Amino acid sequence: MSANGNGQSARKMLIVDDEPLIRNLCAGVFESYKVLQATDGFDALKYLSHEDVDIVLTDINMPNIDGFEFLRIIREEQPNLPVILMTGYADKDLVLNALKAGADDFITKPISVLQLSTTVEKVLERHALRNELADLRHIDRLKNEFLGLISHKLKTPTTAISLFIQNLAEGVESPTDENFIQVLTMVQTETTYLEKLIQDLLYFSEATLQEDEMTLELTDLGQVTKQVIEELLPTAQGKRQQIHCHMTIPLTDRLLLLHPQKIHFSVRALLDNAIKFTPQQGIIEISGGQEGDRVKLTIKDTGIGIPASEKPKVFNKFYQFDPQNTGQVRGFGLGLYYARDFIRAMGGQLQIDSRLDAGTTACIEFPLSEK
Repeated sequence: MSANGNGQSARKMLIVDDEPLIRNLCAGVFESYKVLQATDGFDALKYLSHEDVDIVLTDINMPNIDGFEFLRIIREEQPNLPVILMTGYADKDLVLNALKAGADDFITKPISVLQLSTTVEKVLERHALRNELADLRHIDRLKNEFLGLISHKLKTPTTAISLFIQNLAEGVESPTDENFIQVLTMVQTETTYLEKLIQDLLYFSEATLQEDEMTLELTDLGQVTKQVIEELLPTAQGKRQQIHCHMTIPLTDRLLLLHPQKIHFSVRALLDNAIKFTPQQGIIEISGGQEGDRVKLTIKDTGIGIPASEKPKVFNKFYQFDPQNTGQVRGFGLGLYYARDFIRAMGGQLQIDSRLDAGTTACIEFPLSEK
């Protein structure tokens, strides 16, 4: 969207009518908008294929594609886009049919400037309220899903630990029992997992629940990656994995404008996944550097990979790939979702390339900051 005199993004309106006089009249009412004009439905659909508009004003009686057919196509492709229909016939059945077809409102010709301005304002206000309500419902649903996920993830380790302590208290478990060491090792594993789960939960909360704006700072992506490697190296060593790092610090001669905490979260999520899904004694290679006017950071592993059928889901919230179908994949399934979200917000891209039994390659790419 373009910016108005106050530095805010101007709303964008598409006016569709085969009469230039009507189009110009409507455009003149909304001088603060960026107005696009189309002569018929075909012309308008071309605009909608590459332009994000806030509202559409369209005549009903037009050549090629009339207003009803145009509205039907919009509702199929952009069901939430506000559409106001205009016609020279104030027929009650026509109005009812327009509203049933999904029009947000209706204006009759000859057009009253006051009616037009008021109708557009009301439609946009209703649209904003609907979006806010949908966002609140979405947030509430995600909250419930997340609470359910946390309960599920915490249940298994806490049950195992609680049962072991209960058996000790009742004398069922004894250090002299030949199975005691085996059970104790399992409980220690579950305790370590529970500790990591809580640390991850706190880390996710700190990184994702902040409501402040995305404030960017000049940041060396190489230094951030080095810190992440140092943090996760003990986990990799515990699986006897090797991390090979091929990059210099600083990564480029020009620093990137990034949010330090969110880029740290993103790189950590990718390396954590590589460690998690790479078997014992596997190899993880990290490389980075400048390629033309862009900076790339790549994390490549020799892990189990992802089948083609699962790849479209990897950025879904709470999604977790379960290669063994155990239902016990550890973690929250939030890393890739937020990593891509954060990287996009900072002007970059995150791509995942993976094949089953052939490992996974994650690539972060940013344009270089201007000097």
